[in-house]
Amino acid sequence: MTASSLRNSWLGQLLLVGFSAGLLAAQPIGPFEDHRDIGVTPEKGKVEVDGSAVRITGGGANVWAAVDAFHFAWKKVSGNVAMSADVQFVGAGKVAHRKVTLMVRQSLDADSAYAGAALHGDGLTSLQYRPVAAEATKEARQEAKSDLSGPVRLRIERRGNNFVMLAGKPGRELTRTGPEVTAMSGPVYVGLAICSHDANTLETAIVTNVTIEPLPAAAAQRQYHSKMAIFDLKTRMTKVIYEADRTFEAPNWSLDGKTLMFNSGNRMYRLPVDVADPKPELINIDAGLRVNNDHAPSPDGKLIGFSATSATSRGSQVYVSNADGSNVRVVGPKVPSYFHGWSPDGKYLAFVHQHAGPNGGPVNYDIFRVSVNGGEPEQMNSNTGYDDGPEYSPNGKWIYYNTDRSGGWDIWRIPAAGAGPNDEKAQQVTSDDLEDWFPHFSPDGKWMLYLSFPKGTKTHNEKMAGMQLRMMPAPGDKLPKSPKIEVMTTFFGGQGTINVNSWSPDSKRFAFVIYEPMGAGSGAAKQ
Repeated sequence: MTASSLRNSWLGQLLLVGFSAGLLAAQPIGPFEDHRDIGVTPEKGKVEVDGSAVRITGGGANVWAAVDAFHFAWKKVSGNVAMSADVQFVGAGKVAHRKVTLMVRQSLDADSAYAGAALHGDGLTSLQYRPVAAEATKEARQEAKSDLSGPVRLRIERRGNNFVMLAGKPGRELTRTGPEVTAMSGPVYVGLAICSHDANTLETAIVTNVTIEPLPAAAAQRQYHSKMAIFDLKTRMTKVIYEADRTFEAPNWSLDGKTLMFNSGNRMYRLPVDVADPKPELINIDAGLRVNNDHAPSPDGKLIGFSATSATSRGSQVYVSNADGSNVRVVGPKVPSYFHGWSPDGKYLAFVHQHAGPNGGPVNYDIFRVSVNGGEPEQMNSNTGYDDGPEYSPNGKWIYYNTDRSGGWDIWRIPAAGAGPNDEKAQQVTSDDLEDWFPHFSPDGKWMLYLSFPKGTKTHNEKMAGMQLRMMPAPGDKLPKSPKIEVMTTFFGGQGTINVNSWSPDSKRFAFVIYEPMGAGSGAAKQ
C-alpha cells in the first residue's frame, strides 16, 4: 500500500492517528467515537478496525474495587440503551482474570460509577457494577462459566438505573443476570473495555457484531392479549374459554379434569374449565418467589413441581409445594434449572440445568432428575447440544426432550435410567425441517403432542405467527421409520403456549395459549 493510499483508507487514517500520538483530531473508530486508557496503565492500549471486526488491546491492573485501570473505546449516549457483541480473547493470556467488558460508564474518571457485562479469561461471566463513584465494585455472577472455545455473545441493557446482563453462545438462548442498580444521569459512555489484570501486560480481544441501540423506557418485550384455548380431539375444534389483556402461559390440567393451572406475572393461578365465564383463582405460593412457565401437578395431584427465582437466587431453581401452595421447599438447588415433568410414580422431577461440561468444559444445557425429597440431582445425558423440555413417557420407560444436537431442533429420547456413556442410548424421534419443542404425552399413552416453530427459529423465546401444534402416535420401544404426523392447528404462539404437559386426564383434550400482539410492554419469559 502506498503512502497516499494509506492516508485515503479508513484503517490507514486510524493508524495514522495512532502514529501521530494524539496530534491529530480523534476519528470515529468503527461503532465508537474515541478511545483511551482509563486510570494507571503503563502499557498503552489501542483499537484497530478491520471491516466489522474490532481488535482492542489494553493493560491495567483491574476493573474492580474503587479504582479502575483499563483501555476503553466508547460512544456517548443518553437515555436507555443496549450494547451487544460477540467477544473472543486472542491467545492463552497471562492472567486468568483478564476481562473484556461491555460497559456503561458515567464518566472517564478511574473511580466512576459503571455497570458492565464482563467476560473473564477463565470463562467467569458477571454483571459488574459500582453503584456510585469511588465505592467498591460489586458483581452478580452467572452460575456457569462461558464456553471460550468460540465467541461469547454479551449484552448489557440500561433502563434508568437498572442494568441487566445477557450472555451465552451466539445464536442460542442467552442467560439473564440482574437487574442490578447503578445511579447514572445525563449522557453516559457506552463501549468496549479490556483489562489485562496485570499493569505491565497487554491483552487483546476480537469483537464482532457490535450494536449500540436505544431502548424504550418500558420493558423490551411486547405486551400480549392471551387466549386460553382447548382443542378437542374428536371434533378437531378449538374453543377459547378465557382471555385477557395480559400474558399468561403454560396450562396444566388438574387430575380431576375440572381446572387448568397456569402462570402470569410470576404468580400461579387456577381456572375452572367447563363453566360459563371462568375467573382465575390465585394459588397461594410464597409471593417472594417469581414463578416461571415450568410447573405441573404431581401424578397423585397432592404436590406441585415448579421453577422460580427468588430474592436469594436470581437463577431459576426447582421447587415443590403442596397442591394449595403451602410448604414450599427447594428440591433442585442447582442454578439455573427449569422443571418440566414428573416421573409417573411421582418419585422424581425431571429438569434441564445449565452447567459447565466435564473437567470445566463448555457450558451446556443437559437433562437431570432429582428426588421429590431433594438430595443430589442425577445427570441423565451429556451431549454437547442444548437440551430442554424433558418429559417422562406415561409408562416410565423413557425421558423425551428437545435438542439441537443434530443441527435443527428435534425431539429425542433416552431411557429413564439415563443415556449411558457418550449418550449411546439416545434416540432421535423427529427429523423434519421444522423446529420441534416440548413433547407432551396423553395420559393414555397413545399420542405425543409437540410445538413446532418455523424452520430456522433459533430459540423458543419468541412468540410468532405460523406456529404449529403437531401430534403423532406415541412411539413404542421401537421407533417407527416414518411416523404419521398431523398438524392439529396453526396459530400465533410460541413461548408459553405449551411449555409443560397440558393434556386432559381423559386424553380427549389438550389446552394451549394463543397470543395477539398489543405493542410495547412486558411479557413473562423463562429467565
